[in-house]
Amino acid sequence: MTSTIRLTRSDRLFHFCIDGALVLILALLIIPIWSTLTLSFRPNDFIGSALDGMFLAPWKWSTAAYRALLGHRSFLSAAGNSFRIFFEGVITALFFTVPLAYALSIKTLPGRKLLYGIVLVPYLFNPGLVPNYLLVTKLGLSNTLAAVFLPGAVSVYNTLIMKSFFEELPEELKESARIDGASELTVLLRIILPLSKPILLTIGLYYGVHFWNDFFNAMLYINDAKLQPLPILLRNILLSSGMNEYVEANAFGEAPIYAIKAASVFLAAIPMLVAYPFIQKYFVKGTMLGSIKG
Repeated sequence: MTSTIRLTRSDRLFHFCIDGALVLILALLIIPIWSTLTLSFRPNDFIGSALDGMFLAPWKWSTAAYRALLGHRSFLSAAGNSFRIFFEGVITALFFTVPLAYALSIKTLPGRKLLYGIVLVPYLFNPGLVPNYLLVTKLGLSNTLAAVFLPGAVSVYNTLIMKSFFEELPEELKESARIDGASELTVLLRIILPLSKPILLTIGLYYGVHFWNDFFNAMLYINDAKLQPLPILLRNILLSSGMNEYVEANAFGEAPIYAIKAASVFLAAIPMLVAYPFIQKYFVKGTMLGSIKG
C-alpha cells in the first residue's frame, strides 16, 4: 500500500517558483546560444545589421561562413594544433598526475606528509607570471606546442580528487597483491588503473577542456603563426573588422564578417560538446567518488 504526499498551497507555490526560475535560467542560456547559431548561417544579402541576430528561425540560410572557415588553411592548421595540444596534453598530464596521486594515497609511504606539503605549496602560493615565463624560456619551450600544456601538466586540484578516489578503492586488493610480491608499479598498473576508468576519464576531461581553451599560454609563448591554436585564431577573428588576413577573398565573398565570427565560435566548441556525452556516465561517478574524502 502506497501513500501519496499531499502538497500544501505553500508547497505548490514554492515548486512553481522554483520551476519558473529554472525555466528562466534555461531561457537565458539557450537564447544567446541559439542567436549566435542562427547568426552564423546568415547570408551576405540579409537585410539588417549584425545586432539583428536574436530571431527564432531565419527565412534564408547560408553555410558560406562554415565553408569559408573549413576551406581555409589557417583554420585547419589552428584546429590541428589544438587537437595536438589536447591529446598530447591529456596524455602528459595523466602520465604525471596518476603516479603522484597514487603515491599520496599510500598512507604508509615514507615522507608522505613532506610530499603532500610540496604539492600544496604551489597551489596555495602561486609564484606568478614572471617566474613561469623565465622557466619556460630557459627550458627552450618557447614557440613549441609543449609550452601550452607542459606548465599546467599537473593540477593540484585534479591530483587531490584522484588521490581521494584511489583511497576509496578496497585496501585488501592492494595488500593481497603486495603479499604475492607485486611491486607498487605493478599494483598501480594491474589493479588500480583497471578500476579507475571513471576518475581517469573525469580528470582527462578536466585537463582536455583546459588545454583546448587555453588562450593565455598560447598567446604568451607562441609567436609562430603556424603553431597558433584555435583560441588565438578565434581571438583574431573576433577582434578583426575584416577577414582578408585569415580567409581568402574568394572564400568569404558570400559570408558576412559577423557570420564568420559566429561560425568560428561554434566550430571551436564542437569537439568538447561531442566528447562530453560519451563520458558523461563516468563523469558524475568519478567526481562523486573522488570527493568523498579530502
